[in-house]
Amino acid sequence: MKNRVSEYRKKHGISQDGLAQKTGVSRQTIISIEKGKYNPSLPLAMIIAQLFNESVETIFTLEEKDYK
Repeated sequence: MKNRVSEYRKKHGISQDGLAQKTGVSRQTIISIEKGKYNPSLPLAMIIAQLFNESVETIFTLEEKDYK
């Protein structure tokens, strides 16, 4: 899954630590999400999208390899 978390986080002037605090996860989790090493749960993806006032689909998109 591709994501635009880093892009939106920077656009909103939020640090990785700040986003971690706002979402109730560790900074390492945010780093892993941004690097594409960890796909967040649906509730976490929804929280992140709401913080950026965007849809989940705007922040997170499936790649073809994810569903084949």
